[in-house]
Amino acid sequence: MKLSVPPPKAMLADRGYDSDSFRQNLLIYAILPVIPSRKGRSVPQKTDWWRYRERNRIERMFNKLKQMRRIATRYDKTALSFMSFLNLAAARLWIRSFVNAT
Repeated sequence: MKLSVPPPKAMLADRGYDSDSFRQNLLIYAILPVIPSRKGRSVPQKTDWWRYRERNRIERMFNKLKQMRRIATRYDKTALSFMSFLNLAAARLWIRSFVNAT
């Protein structure tokens, strides 16, 4: 069973991805680039800083997942077993957010 994934609306990335060609490719596919301009750029691009703040949440989530040794070292031999364990780990983090919540 293959799940359909909706197309992305925006691409959150750091300054390392700030290039005109990368931005153009995103815009061709109707994806909004949310990338801060490099400091040396002659014409700075506008950045939606409210959306860019969400990137921090994503980075923290990946950091928490990588704290689990099995995910960080990828012990699983097949993609299916790796994704299954990744789903379990994500569910564990999600359930933990409900404990002691006031």
